[in-house]
Formats: sequence, C-alpha cells, structure tokens
Amino acid sequence: MALNQEMCDIYRLNNLHKNEFNLKFVVIGDFGVGKTSIINRYVDGEFSQKYCITIGADFSLKTIEWDDDTRIFLQLWDIAGHEKFSSLTGVFYRHSVGAAIVFDLTRPETFNSVPQWLNDLRRKTQLPDGKNIPVVILANKGDMTVDTMPQEITDFCENNNILAWYITSAKSNIQIDEAMIRLIMESLNPIEIEYTKVDNNIIKLNETKKTSKPFWKCFNT
Repeated sequence: MALNQEMCDIYRLNNLHKNEFNLKFVVIGDFGVGKTSIINRYVDGEFSQKYCITIGADFSLKTIEWDDDTRIFLQLWDIAGHEKFSSLTGVFYRHSVGAAIVFDLTRPETFNSVPQWLNDLRRKTQLPDGKNIPVVILANKGDMTVDTMPQEITDFCENNNILAWYITSAKSNIQIDEAMIRLIMESLNPIEIEYTKVDNNIIKLNETKKTSKPFWKCFNT
C-alpha cells in the first residue's frame, strides 16, 4: 500500500511541469455515416457493428500526452445527423476549436450534405479572432469501397479552405489518428492556448500572431 502511494506521488511530481490544455472538436455529418464509430475507435480503440442513433449530442474525452511538456484533454462531440436536431447545432458547436465532417463512401450521396454542414458550422461558430475553426473531411468506410470517391472533393477542399481530407475506416482503423493529429496541430498553431480556470471546463483562447507557414490542404493517402 505504501509503495503504491509512493509511486502515485512520484507520478504527480513528474507531471507537475506539464501544460494542460482542453480542446473541443465537433464531429458532424449525416446520420449513419460512422461518426460515433470514428470517435469510439479513436478514444477507446474499439469498433462495434451495432448502430445506435445519437440523440442530440454525446461526447467522449481522450487524454493525449502530446509531448514531454504538454498534455491535452480532448473533447470529441458527436452531433446527431438527423434533421430534427438541426436547430440545436449552434448550442453543441459552442466553444469548439476544430471540426471533422464525415460522409459515407458506401452512400456517396452523403457527400452532397457536406457543404450544408460546413455552412451551418461556419455560420454558428468562430475562433475568438473571428476566423473559421479548422475543418477536416473524413471519407469514411474506406475499407468497403473507394470507387465512389467524389471527383470534386479536392476542388471542394481548396475552394472552401478545408484543412485536409482523409479516407478513413473505423472498422479497420485507417487514418483516424492521422486526421485528429492534424486537426490538433492546426488548433494549437495559430492561437496561444492559455490554461486557466474557466467555466464549463472550456479553455480560454487568446489570439497571437501565427508563426508557421500554411500547411497543405488535401490529401488521400
């Protein structure tokens, strides 16, 4: 018992120097495209074939040891894709600093809704400096097909200032980590995140001058 307590004390001392940040991302798109499965895969490393409708919104929390000096508490908000919940999206988007828009390669028509989700997001949320929050697009269920990939996706990304797009699969764990890491990098890059004690476990964001050059826009490795 004493040994366990000593180990806990050592762990706490070794981590006192870490900067801790809270980030909130929203995962949006039509119903049934795999938003919940993507989040479960990323947060818990699990996948289930069972489909359960999301009512309103749900969220999961992942702790990331970003580097020796930084720990990130990432909130991933799973926003219901059914139209009847559309009036609530502004509430769910609040305080978000990044977003992933998901469509289903086995239902290519779901890509047609991506512009609507993007417009809804950008109408209802912004960064403190008035800029749009960074967005990635996930072409999900890539383990089943890629033949239905919309030819216009790269042009859409370039024309709408989308950060990047990825072929993903929650079932086969394809490129979900890469997409989230890219979104985290961009969320941390243009603004300084000051970890302070604020309401609702949401960080206070303070604008600073962007220091790095723009990154690439789209890829589909």
